[in-house]
Amino acid sequence: MKLFDTHCHLDDSVYAGDMEAVIQRARLAGVEAMMIAGINAESSRKAVSIAEWKPEIYASVGIHPHDARDCREESLEFLRGLTGSGKVRAWGEVGLDFNRMHSSGADQERWLIRQLEIAGDLNLPVIFHERDSKGRFLEILRGSWGKGKRGVVHCFSGNERELGQYLSMGLYIGITGILTVKGRGAQLRELLRYVPLEHIVVETDAPYLTPVPEKNQTKRNEPAFVRSVFLKLAEVRQENPETLAETIWENSCRLFGINPETRTKGLNC
Repeated sequence: MKLFDTHCHLDDSVYAGDMEAVIQRARLAGVEAMMIAGINAESSRKAVSIAEWKPEIYASVGIHPHDARDCREESLEFLRGLTGSGKVRAWGEVGLDFNRMHSSGADQERWLIRQLEIAGDLNLPVIFHERDSKGRFLEILRGSWGKGKRGVVHCFSGNERELGQYLSMGLYIGITGILTVKGRGAQLRELLRYVPLEHIVVETDAPYLTPVPEKNQTKRNEPAFVRSVFLKLAEVRQENPETLAETIWENSCRLFGINPETRTKGLNC
């Protein structure tokens, strides 16, 4: 089975001492591709550097809503420059997070809209983050998200109505280790039956959201553990794992504009 961890943060300092071992464990688990999601200028720079070092790793660049307070046009121009690397396959992680409010709502909305404009200019798919925006995120998307655009709702944890609107916009749905957690993942397991297979991708959000059973041994998530997310998905959907793996792989490559044939041969795209 070929697996693609479509959202991780290998640029995080928690991997500084053993990144090579982390990548090797991912390979042994069947993870043949990983997407490092940038969250600010420095994170995005590191993500691109790691991606250019390893053929199975790709990068996205963007300003997370938590960091919107520090965003400037100069920051976005720096990120735009990073997209010159062939390993940059998406813009993000961007969106709205009205839960912790590390940045004001006004800053979050302003820079989300601006980043959507840039991603559109560059024809890059967008990795979205949404938490407790009470419909405002969807309002912004409805005003700026046209046909033919690609994007994924990272770590989907919304309700049935929100899911329907995301799917109507053609967005992919990112499934994390939350799916594997008995209580917290119950609603997600129920909603998964409404998601067409061609709209599903799997992710870790490593080092966060460690899935079960790894959650019982370690707090730090890593790309290898996307296998547990995938196997739970196959169980919930009652799908043949080998067939499902191929579908999810193709979805992930299509989302990020990666040729699945060259990717499976271990070549840079």
